[in-house]
Order: sequence, then C-alpha cells, then structure tokens
Amino acid sequence: MDVLSDVIASMRMGVPRSARVEWPAPWGQRFPSAPGSAGFQVVLQGSCWAIPPEGEPIPVGTGDVLFFPHGHGYALTDSPTSPIAEPDCDPYAHAELFASASMEGTGPVTVTLCGGYQLDSSRAHPLLRGLPEMIHLPARLGHNTELRAAVELLGKEIDDPRPGADMVVSALLDMLLLYILRAWFDVSMEHCKVDSWAAALADPAIGAALDGIHRDPAHPWTVESLGRRAGLSRAAFSRRFTQFVGQPPLTYLTWWRLGTAARMLRDSDAALSEIAAAVGYGSEFAFANAFKREYGMAPGKYRRLGCPPTGRTAAGTAPAPGSRNPARRLTSQTRRARSRSSRPDRSP
Repeated sequence: MDVLSDVIASMRMGVPRSARVEWPAPWGQRFPSAPGSAGFQVVLQGSCWAIPPEGEPIPVGTGDVLFFPHGHGYALTDSPTSPIAEPDCDPYAHAELFASASMEGTGPVTVTLCGGYQLDSSRAHPLLRGLPEMIHLPARLGHNTELRAAVELLGKEIDDPRPGADMVVSALLDMLLLYILRAWFDVSMEHCKVDSWAAALADPAIGAALDGIHRDPAHPWTVESLGRRAGLSRAAFSRRFTQFVGQPPLTYLTWWRLGTAARMLRDSDAALSEIAAAVGYGSEFAFANAFKREYGMAPGKYRRLGCPPTGRTAAGTAPAPGSRNPARRLTSQTRRARSRSSRPDRSP
C-alpha cells in the first residue's frame, strides 16, 4: 500500500459509524471526549457554531467539515449563547452502524452528518499524532470535490438506506477519512503550515523512500538503497529523512516492520515463519528476538494474550488510551427518533 493508506489500514479497528441528525433551533449538544478514536461533523444544511474545549466559538457553514483526529470533546450549537445539553445516556449502550434522527423543535433546521472511527492506540503513527486537535475544512467552490461527493453519497445513503447499505456506508466512511486527510494536507501546503509528516509525504525524495518501505517492508532495505530510491546520497538522505520523519530511516523501518507483524499476529492465524518472512526477517529466531525487544514478550505470547501491552510508538510519541467509537454518541433524544440499525459492533 501507499503510505497514507497503509497508516490508516494499520490503525483502523472495528466498524466506523455515522448518523444524520436534524437540529431545529434553538439547540446545543456536547460531544464528550473519546480518546483512541477520531470523529467528524459535516454541516449538510444550515449553519452552527463549534465550541472547542478552549478558545473562541467557530462559525461552521453548509458544506464545512470538522475533523477531530484525537477524539477530543467539543460542542455544537445554533448560537454561542444557546444552552448546551450534556450527554444524558450511556454512549456505548447502542451499536448502530448508522442512524438518521430528527430532534423536536420549530426553529430553523441545521442538518449534520457525524461519524467516528475506532483507532488502535498501539499503532499510534506520528502522521496522525501530529495533527491538531480540531481540523476545520470550510466549503470552497471547486475545492475538495471528492470529499464533497463522498459526503453527499453518505448523507443520502443514511437518510434512505437501500439493500447493501451496510457495505456502502462502511466503504464511504473509509473513503471520507482519507479524503479529509488529503484535504488537510493540501490546505497545509497552500498556507505553508506543514508539519514534518505532511512535508515528508509532499517531499519527492522522502515520499519515495517511505513509499518503498510501506509497499515492500520485507525488502532488504539499507540506508544506501533507500537513498538511491530517493535520488540522494546516503548522508543527505539520512539527514533529510530524520528531519522530516523524526527518526533515522532504519529505526523507522524496524518500527514499521514489527508493528505490521503485531497486526498480523492479532488479525490472522499465519505461522510465525510466514509473518517473519512477510516483514523482512530471514528466520523465525531473528524475528522473535526483534519482536521481544520491541514488545517485551515473544510473538507467541503476544498472540495468545489477544489484547497485549503495546510496543513503542514512532518518533517518541506516547500512545493514547483506548476507547470505543464516538459515532455511537447519540443522545437518548436522538435514539427515540427514527433509527435505522444494521449489525452489532464487532470491534476487538
């Protein structure tokens, strides 16, 4: 896989969830924090205000997208002066894949589309860890057309589900996450507000090296061979890679290989020898030794534990505590409305 696809695939767990909600004014709703997850809000109709935990209220218009990559809490309201309702039920008591609801009221209606993704905190990749607490992507004519198309399709599918809706909604939610991240990286590049990982993906040399690592982690990569792929000398490549990624090339390569192996141990019944070969180790013994240094236990024990302790995160980042999916956080008022449910949550 390419780098961004690989990072998302390695961190995503369970089934993403979404809901379309109509909010007649006056209204205000708090969405509590959900560490270990990511969520979004899209305004399909009308306008509202986003109230972050700190800072001033932010006006949000039709077509605007809000993304919360770290599961931080926030509130939405029709006006900064409207009372904000606290969650009044167990947010994990229901397991709808998607739902559509209308709140009571007679004022102007704002329609929002929300969703959430459960992330594996043991695979806290610095590409996502470096994102701000909240990303606001204002609607701009002619910009982010793929993102807008995915939002429109998702809203229609949730409002009027047809046969196959479960698969369509899940696929659209995965697409939406990637389109949101693409849009954010594009905006960052436009305004020169680029963190190291956004710059790494945009840099042709470092992007080529990362692409090689992620597409073929089993390849016997060296600093020299990665440098050749990047079109740089060994020393220049090593300096540039460390500057953008936050750690030397082979350190990142080892971290990614062992993290990929941990995912295979958790999600498959492949033999240890197969996993070792898939991530670039010439023998099961060498793989087991490297894995134990990273995770503090042998691969077999890691697999038996099912949900074992996490390994070290890349680039010195600390793993966030686990949490279930924020897309289930509909209030009891929302659940009393017309709810369209599909399958139960099968998150690990």
